[in-house]
Amino acid sequence: MGRMPLPSGWDPSDILDAMVEGQFAAVAAVRAARQALEGAALAIEPRLRDGGRLVYAGAGTSGRLAVQDGAELMPTFSWPKDRLLLFIAGGHEALMQSVEGAEDEIEHAVNLVRDAGIGGNDVLIAVAASGSTPFTLACLREAKQRGALTVGIANNRDTPLLEEADHPVWLDTGPEPIAGSTRMKAGTAQRIALNLLSSLVMILLGRVYEGLMVDVQAVNNKLVQRSENMLLHLTGRSSDEVRDACRAATRARPRRRSTAPAVSCASPRRWSKGAPRARSGRNYFAAIIGRKRKARGSLPACGQGMGRGILAGA
Repeated sequence: MGRMPLPSGWDPSDILDAMVEGQFAAVAAVRAARQALEGAALAIEPRLRDGGRLVYAGAGTSGRLAVQDGAELMPTFSWPKDRLLLFIAGGHEALMQSVEGAEDEIEHAVNLVRDAGIGGNDVLIAVAASGSTPFTLACLREAKQRGALTVGIANNRDTPLLEEADHPVWLDTGPEPIAGSTRMKAGTAQRIALNLLSSLVMILLGRVYEGLMVDVQAVNNKLVQRSENMLLHLTGRSSDEVRDACRAATRARPRRRSTAPAVSCASPRRWSKGAPRARSGRNYFAAIIGRKRKARGSLPACGQGMGRGILAGA
């Protein structure tokens, strides 16, 4: 990625301006890669629709960004926790601090992929600014060898991660204002790219309806209110009817051990005489909007309770 050191003697305002410009460059790099992101999403969707798992792999800043993107899929889209794997060099400890030598542990990376039983239905997204981080590259190579679809995201072109991934995504962010600090432009571009990629995949899988997060897990008061507002918007029902449906949905599900409000979107016992009944385990959004849903694929399966993804690498 080269060097672009900040000149000495600059005022703080000049330094900030330079760094802000770097963030705009990160956005431009993602925009330039949108065709690659689209191709990756279209390839991922059928694998996940067939029951495959989504796997993220990375080290350092890239690993933490990958873990963050994966973890957010559960509360936002009710992505099942048993279909999410998060591989970060150094494991849990690496989420809070640098773990010396972790990114060089090739054998450990291979064992993680093997022990998880990664196979042909699964998808692995590997992220590394350099495009050559040993841990990340080993995860990608082993997963690909076992038949998984692989996506490589890197900021250096012509690197092993991009050359070996089924779907390479090159983010051309150029040199950093602080040389070697990939938490800056490179990190911003990775965060945006991961966000766009996973969101597009979830949309393709039918977990968004008319621009609304109908699969969101209502685990606090704010999200409970958001769920009610979505129902009001989608159905035209009264506030009382919506609240009754929410209460019925909550009573219909076993209580979860959680300090958050145990309000979920499980299928209610009743809604109206004309409303279609959702299949077991589906939510009342599916029951209500099922008649007018035109998007391809199955109905949303939201509200199955907050859970933790599988974080590996320790």
